[in-house]
Amino acid sequence: MCGIVAYIGPKDATTFLLEGLQRLEYRGYDSAGVAVLGKTGGLKVCKVKGRVADLAAAVPARFKGTTGIGHTRWATHGEPSDANAHPHTDNSGRIAVVHNGIIENAEELRARLTAEGVTFTSETDTEVLAHLIAARAVEGVELEEAVRGALGHVVGTYGIAVLDSAQPDRIVVARNGSPIVLGIGEKEMFVASDIAALVRYTRQVVHLEDGELATVRADGFRTITEDARTVTRQPSTVDWEVASYDTAGYEHYLLKEIHEQPGSVERTLSGRLDEKFATAHLGGLNLDARELREIRRVKILGCGSAYYAGEMGAQLIEELARIPAHSEPASEFRYRNPVIERDTLYVAVSQSGETYDTLAAVQEIKRKGGRVLGVVNTVGSAIARECDGGIYLHAGPEISVASTKAFTSTVVAFALLALHFGRINDLSPADGRRIVSALKALPGQIREILAQEEEIAKLAAHYADSAGMMFIGRVRGYPVAREGAQKLKEISYVHAEAYPASELKHGPLALISPELPTVALVPDDELLDKNLTTLGEIKARSGRILAVGHRVPDAKLADHAIVVPKSEPELDPLLLNIPLQIFAYFAAIALERDVDKPRNLAKSVTVE
Repeated sequence: MCGIVAYIGPKDATTFLLEGLQRLEYRGYDSAGVAVLGKTGGLKVCKVKGRVADLAAAVPARFKGTTGIGHTRWATHGEPSDANAHPHTDNSGRIAVVHNGIIENAEELRARLTAEGVTFTSETDTEVLAHLIAARAVEGVELEEAVRGALGHVVGTYGIAVLDSAQPDRIVVARNGSPIVLGIGEKEMFVASDIAALVRYTRQVVHLEDGELATVRADGFRTITEDARTVTRQPSTVDWEVASYDTAGYEHYLLKEIHEQPGSVERTLSGRLDEKFATAHLGGLNLDARELREIRRVKILGCGSAYYAGEMGAQLIEELARIPAHSEPASEFRYRNPVIERDTLYVAVSQSGETYDTLAAVQEIKRKGGRVLGVVNTVGSAIARECDGGIYLHAGPEISVASTKAFTSTVVAFALLALHFGRINDLSPADGRRIVSALKALPGQIREILAQEEEIAKLAAHYADSAGMMFIGRVRGYPVAREGAQKLKEISYVHAEAYPASELKHGPLALISPELPTVALVPDDELLDKNLTTLGEIKARSGRILAVGHRVPDAKLADHAIVVPKSEPELDPLLLNIPLQIFAYFAAIALERDVDKPRNLAKSVTVE
């Protein structure tokens, strides 16, 4: 969470810093600040509680400099306030630091520094870094060495950028568990925690690895490890366009990204369907057919919507490949001392590729000798680099906090993986052709659902004032219900619960009343009759029902219905989810919520 930007070069740094922070607003934050240095030194700091627009209004007219750092903060230590906003400085005002992450031993370090005469002006863990660095930045010591020495006393995660008014020709950055990206320009350099802040200025980027520092000057950079070994990092090229980060005429990023799903699915499928052999090409797995046949179990790890996409993926793998598969929250995985099995394939799912809980799970698996694939959207991200192989989604940048197109592309990626596994194992060519044909039809079917937006919006407005909602589905439909409830609660703040429809009579039925509507997933599959029986149980208790399926149920069984196109049974869940995204969006609009930046949440969760 939070956002870092930095600039060094011949131009005014403040312009880039403010624009870069605006492009990182989607990550979630409660305060913002910048610090700049002129060519002759002299540190200037401006920071405020509130939005980047508030910061821009507060920046003095003569706030100029050719070197600078900026930050958007999401509170972890200390409430949102001007004093707790970044950048933080030492007592002399010489050193300025911005920081993403959490310093776990901050209280211990704070007590020691206080005993040494340091005065703290904030409640944050980050201010500790400024004082630690300042204590080492004595005459004749390079800033890089002062930062490296300070980090030797730190326990925790960090992505940092540091200024020293005595050395105005450089910025020192470091990474451990929180992303730092360098952007290479013409006699100027950029730094950010997210590529979104850089794409307008450069396509050449370098991703720092954990445990690395870089000294950045206008004419280039040097990278070292925390034990002072020099390392070489080669630039990579960013494919995403600047326009991908604009709303393109839509009222919100979320609505834009919902409508981008036909294209994002096409990109995820592009070049990966093999019609001749009724399978999928997935060269990035780095596993040959013999190695794949030795896999006896698949374990999928993700957080939030990535976890629910993993549940859909596990269902696909079991159905098509007949391999036991299971999804669980990455945030819980390593704390239960998991047994890492030699013949199990682990799959880490993350849109950003930087989700800390998921990255930590990957590292735990690797430490114990497990094989891990990544399903990520961001090329060059930490999880992508850490894994043995994987699948890039190519969904394009996803700005809104609530995931839509990345979620859908993740499920498509799992369908490809399941098809690939299945055809290597026992899936027949006829069934392979059936799935290939269904995958090719998905973009057009999603467009059919999007064409119902106006009708779904009316339904959302009708149900938006409910105190809560129940989402139910059976087997394939249950992960859809969980993701539907997640979307509604995170952007509309309407309480929503998801249950397997078969479990309703084992407790949740006690909640059913006219005040608690139910969204019921009722696909036209082998469980249709059982689902209709469940609808009857709800209606017998005066519950209101919004049914989502392939036909309109009897009026006695549902108050309203959304009809979606029929795919193959294995892929129906993907299409059933699309109207729930639209429903959540328009419910949030009816309630006047900030749909792109819901309260208390952030897009990329890079702290534990």
